[in-house]
Parts: sequence; C-alpha cells; structure tokens
Amino acid sequence: MLLEPERRDVCLTARSVAALSGAAPGETGAVSVRRGDLVVVTPSGVALEQLQPADCPVMSLDDRVLEGRREPAAEATLHMAAHRQAADHDRDATAVIDAATVDTVAVSSVLDELPPVHHRAASLGGAIAVTPYTTYGTGDIADQAVKALKGRDAALLADHGGLALGRDLPHALENLRLLDWLCAAYLRAAQLGRPRVLTEDELAEVRRRDTYGWAGPDLF
Repeated sequence: MLLEPERRDVCLTARSVAALSGAAPGETGAVSVRRGDLVVVTPSGVALEQLQPADCPVMSLDDRVLEGRREPAAEATLHMAAHRQAADHDRDATAVIDAATVDTVAVSSVLDELPPVHHRAASLGGAIAVTPYTTYGTGDIADQAVKALKGRDAALLADHGGLALGRDLPHALENLRLLDWLCAAYLRAAQLGRPRVLTEDELAEVRRRDTYGWAGPDLF
C-alpha cells in the first residue's frame, strides 16, 4: 500500500481531531500530510474517528488520486493548495489540519482577525487572519486560505473553523490546538472587557526569547 505509514499517521491524527473539545460531530474537518510530491488526505464519507488507512486517498500535487478506496474529502481542495504553496516556497510545512471547533467557528463568524492576546500567538505568526466567507470545497476558499497563511502557521476560515500547518502531523495538531485555545481565550477576555493586544514589538521580543530558551531572568 502506497505511503502506508503516513496513512496510519493520518488516521491516528484524525481521531485526535475528532476528540477535540467542542468539535462539531460527524465528518467535520480533514487531515493531510505530504511526502515529497505525494499527499495523503482524509476521505469523504467516513467520520474521522472511524478511518482506516486503506480509506485514505493518496494524491499527487497536481490533484490526481493515485490510490485509496474512497474519494478525497471536500476539504482536499483546500489542503492541496496549502501543500502546493509550501512546496513551491520551500516552507517547513508538510502537514495540514482543519477542524470546526465551537470557538474557532465563533471567532471566525465575528472577527476579521484574531488579535494576539497571549504571547504563544507568536509561534503561529502573530495575529491570525480570518478569510472572507466562501463555500467549502471550492477553489475560492482554497485561494483565500493560501493568502491568509502567508507568514502564518494558522488561519481562520469565516464561518467554517480553523486551519493549521505543521512541520509534521504532531506539530500541525499542536498548532490547531493552540489556535483553538487562543480563540477561547479571546472570547473569554471579550466577555470581561476590551482585550489587551500584544504589539508587534512585544511579539518580536517573544520570538527572540524563544530562540534562546532559558537564559536566566534577563537575556542581557
């Protein structure tokens, strides 16, 4: 079976996505991973928690289905666009995950941008863009997502949910969970008042600090 280890990893990650707190029930979200010019993506018509490796299609970057007993998920159009962008620009991103959790859907239905209310937003690139609403599974949503992901490891798709990239599947899942947490933190803060937003200078200092790791209370 072509890319059997990657197909197993996609199934395991899909189960973790399905278990996310607040995720919509049923077939909501998709997972994919790229190895060279080939991409494994979750299929249509199977709940994420029930996937088997043979269900998962293997696709080429030009959108041809090479193997798999089921058709790709509708979100494959979006995932393949993100993989092509990463490959074309030599980005260190081989995994893509999208999911509709209640907090990512809520924020994406209200805001044009998720502001950085916590320093961990720096690891995703800072403020997270929210794409204009477009129908899922279309070229339009793929184009909008690719624009939103420039310089970022995550995006919010208006009235759909969240999207995250990673250097591998565990990293993409970590970024998705972080995006979901940042959305929840913003929503909680907005209930109390106007959230304080970190500036670009403050985010740049966080990134510089992250480069050094622990170096005492002051790096200077």
